[in-house]
Amino acid sequence: VQLQAFGGGLVQAGGSLRLSCAASLRTFNSYRMGWFRQAPGKERERVATISWNGISTYYKDSVKGRFTISRDNAKNTVYLQMNSLKPEDTAVYYCAAAYREGLYEYWGQGTQVTVSS
Repeated sequence: VQLQAFGGGLVQAGGSLRLSCAASLRTFNSYRMGWFRQAPGKERERVATISWNGISTYYKDSVKGRFTISRDNAKNTVYLQMNSLKPEDTAVYYCAAAYREGLYEYWGQGTQVTVSS
């Protein structure tokens, strides 16, 4: 199983990025997908998650209203649209897949997001 995250980069505060994560899961539409991030010296934190059918989503409080998670089950891909980026959003972003609620068993390699002030 492979999850490949891409779309990170360097952006100025207030800018936008769209992360994508392509998964090789045979039953992608059975998995809840999530985006996590880890900043230097900090623990990994959950940013956003989406249910298998896209109906149920979760967002970390600090990204609500700025980030949007979505998925395309036909393409085995999950997205994270990030708007109004802030320097504190700087981190390595990882996508992950959970067959059972809360148990993320498959992880991507991470993509760096850097927001300059």
